[in-house]
Amino acid sequence: MQTVNLMTGLVLGMVMLAAGRATAAEQPNIVVILADDLGYGEVGCYGQTVIQTPRLDRMAAEGMRFTHFYAGATVCAPSRSVLMTGQHHGHTRVRGNAGRTNPSAQALLDEDVTVAEVLSAAGYRTALYGKWGLGDVGEAESGLPRRQGFDEFFGYLNQHRAHNHFPDYLWENESKVLLKNVVTPVGEFGGGYATEQVEFADDLFAERALEFVSRDSDQPFFLYWSLVVPHANNERTRATGNGANVPDFGPYADEAWPEQDKGHAAMITRLDHHVGRLLDRLEEKGLAKNTLVLFTSDNGPHNESKHNLERFTPSGPYTGIKRSLTDGGIRVPTIAWWPGKVPAGSESGFAGSFADVMATAADLAGTKAPENTDSLSFVPELTGHADRQPQHDFLYWEFHEGGFRQACLYQGRWKAIRRLGEAVQLFDTDSDIAEKTDVASVHPDVTAAVMAYLDTARWPNPNWEPVAGKR
Repeated sequence: MQTVNLMTGLVLGMVMLAAGRATAAEQPNIVVILADDLGYGEVGCYGQTVIQTPRLDRMAAEGMRFTHFYAGATVCAPSRSVLMTGQHHGHTRVRGNAGRTNPSAQALLDEDVTVAEVLSAAGYRTALYGKWGLGDVGEAESGLPRRQGFDEFFGYLNQHRAHNHFPDYLWENESKVLLKNVVTPVGEFGGGYATEQVEFADDLFAERALEFVSRDSDQPFFLYWSLVVPHANNERTRATGNGANVPDFGPYADEAWPEQDKGHAAMITRLDHHVGRLLDRLEEKGLAKNTLVLFTSDNGPHNESKHNLERFTPSGPYTGIKRSLTDGGIRVPTIAWWPGKVPAGSESGFAGSFADVMATAADLAGTKAPENTDSLSFVPELTGHADRQPQHDFLYWEFHEGGFRQACLYQGRWKAIRRLGEAVQLFDTDSDIAEKTDVASVHPDVTAAVMAYLDTARWPNPNWEPVAGKR
């Protein structure tokens, strides 16, 4: 199957000619590690006191902790679409979780240009291990990973099947790889849950990631490691009341907590361990000083395992969880690690988002991002030159479930949220990080500016047109 189609290849060729090309020795390796439904407050260096995350905490101590960084969306598929295309939520192809009835609405098309395609054209070898969610076999094959710039793929194509951490099969490129787990197939997509648990998907993805970065090659690499933890198995929750399905409870086995709480905490600590293994491997192979590692989460925390949110305060000081447009649903823990380049123990207040990964990766690779993006390179911020860092006037999100809603962040301070057909709400996040007090009437000039932006922020997309819904 072709990695880049003719049209995309021509576009990328023109980009390369315009930009020139850095030598392999000048191009750092790039690793993006994406957790699934991990909240801002579920990592120790972001204030978590119950769940153990020693390696992520050490990663932050050795690198940069972003405090004002946002996911692409408040749910899975559109957030990943923003990450891959560098286009904000109102411009990117996939704007929501489509379900079974319209799978093509949740697939990238051949004309979409991903960060993997840009880096591949710049001479990188590319791999994706884990959850994809932007294309599938059948009606959505235009979005398959190897048609979107990845040389190799191992993981879940269908995000609903990724609910099951012990699946009966995974995809190796376009071929099924059968696993030893025995699965009860329930739910809309039949992912179900395992009655015999042998192979935990995220453990398999970790091994692939370690093997990939260990290969001898003259090429720089781009690794997109898309974990599935700590996402719940929603189907298992409905069947058993516990969606926090993990091989063991680790350091929480003896806690006097419900199993849902033990499992949720164990998922995050297991994730933490795997991230530490990757950083150690980069050090062992002598690659650390030429590798940027970005760790983040696709959206805010979930409550679908039936675990106790009050025990873990997963949103930290922010309001809302996954599916909220308040910061608890979209502001995410983000850590950058690049020994010798990213200042150790540093903190950044740069108000950026997943869309900025595109321009940042292109900048590092010595090429240019496609022109129709909403992406700013944050290389100056990463390398200790915050005074040279461009800033966004606006960041943008929308949400389609239960009625269309929009949100934006203006000048890194003013957060606006609007439901279709209703007045805009405005929050001053400098003084009200929990977004509790609507100040729209107090700041009419700011309110007018955000309303004008929201009216023009999105491109029409027939699959994702605004529809009113009930509260």
